[in-house]
Amino acid sequence: MGDPGGSAPHAAGLIEEDVGSTWKLGYVRPRGPMGRGMMRELGIFLAGAVLAASAWAAHAEDASAPPPPPEDWSLHFQSTVIGQGYPGFPSTVQGPNSLPAHGEVRETISGTAFIGRRMPWEGGELYFNPEIEQGFGLARTSGLAGFPNGEAQKAGFETPKPNVARLFLRQTFGLGADRETLELDQNQLGDTIDISRITVTAGKVSIPDFFDDNTYSHDPRTQFMNWALMDAGAYDYAADQKGYTDGLVLELNQKDWALRGGYFLVPKVSNGRDLETRIGKFGGYNVELETRYQLFSQPGKFRVLGFANRVFAGSYRETLANPAFGTDIALTRSDRTKYGFVLNLEQALSDDVGLFSRYSWNDGKEEIMSFTDIDQSFSLGTSVKGTSWDRPDDTVGLAGVVNFLSSAQRDFLAAGGLGILIGDGQLNYAPEGILETYYSWQVVKPLSLSADYQFFVNPAYNQDRGPVHVFSLRAHLAF
Repeated sequence: MGDPGGSAPHAAGLIEEDVGSTWKLGYVRPRGPMGRGMMRELGIFLAGAVLAASAWAAHAEDASAPPPPPEDWSLHFQSTVIGQGYPGFPSTVQGPNSLPAHGEVRETISGTAFIGRRMPWEGGELYFNPEIEQGFGLARTSGLAGFPNGEAQKAGFETPKPNVARLFLRQTFGLGADRETLELDQNQLGDTIDISRITVTAGKVSIPDFFDDNTYSHDPRTQFMNWALMDAGAYDYAADQKGYTDGLVLELNQKDWALRGGYFLVPKVSNGRDLETRIGKFGGYNVELETRYQLFSQPGKFRVLGFANRVFAGSYRETLANPAFGTDIALTRSDRTKYGFVLNLEQALSDDVGLFSRYSWNDGKEEIMSFTDIDQSFSLGTSVKGTSWDRPDDTVGLAGVVNFLSSAQRDFLAAGGLGILIGDGQLNYAPEGILETYYSWQVVKPLSLSADYQFFVNPAYNQDRGPVHVFSLRAHLAF
């Protein structure tokens, strides 16, 4: 994904990386201005598609074989390309973190390998996820609190950038009684294990892999793309600019419920690249209770999540109270605790239709540390499989979300302050409203294509801007 703003030309060529004794993974080296990024990203994506199709064919040849014993290896891959743009929209103000009113187009691409290995001792598993990323979100990932591309990071790259996304050890302790089968999947070894169990995970992780899950809206690579729909909008979970952190997760699982908690490193400063390693003094604490139930013979889940981050952060009110500070919130940074909660519901209405909703809130006193400029958020949506029109692997989704700011952050932005993603220099406040719909078409088993539309009212909470119409095309390959 390139930066459509333009850059110096690059030499063309195909780069090949050995990924095993049989396969090579190729990507196209960029050439020409970054505004031509979509063609380049398509080349990268098709290289992965060739690899996936071959792997899938090999898998199909073995489909008639008897079920194997518990796997010792888990090898999976995904690549996602998103092209996203919007036309010009009405605006009477423009600030440092505003969405440009003239419209633009951006692209993002990611490629991830999910490698898992069973350890020599019982219950031990090691996972490693190398990743390549390229591109930027709209306005270089700024201008909207509910940002429209869940693949867009705050640290974007004009050329493919390798990164270690995850590296963690998982240890499971079975507690006996009934057992269940876990299918081989990304970061999961196929096995039959106790339903009643304790699982400990330690290493480099992404917090949403464990907390705030939702069957119908949690993966921007295949489902809703908006940040305030893939996760709870006001959930300011600990993460660096790429969305990862180091930490420890403990989970007690039972048939009808699960209780999980975790401690994670927080960034040293708001929206920082580096994590604070003074363990015990600073850190993010999360606790979530998940209950499972049946309603009219259909499964449902309800999750209650609480979080508290002890961080080195500035105060909106303290900044505004001292005229000498202007809007430089960094001058008020000190040891503070930011806290909040999430209520998360998912309910199947039939085998093909599901409903979901989230409500989230944080105290809104200190600057946002990791996620986005939302202090309160409510979302409601539905997901429908295409069985009724003979496309059972297709999905259509429709959801709405309303985001709010605390009075302290409103006043700070109105005075010209900047948040992580937003800041128009002035603010005529109103809640930010978003409607998103998408259709995901499974072309073949490893490959799906999606069309997505998002409508924004009061973008970045400003009545003097918008509405904004965002259109997206997404290609996702996974095997």
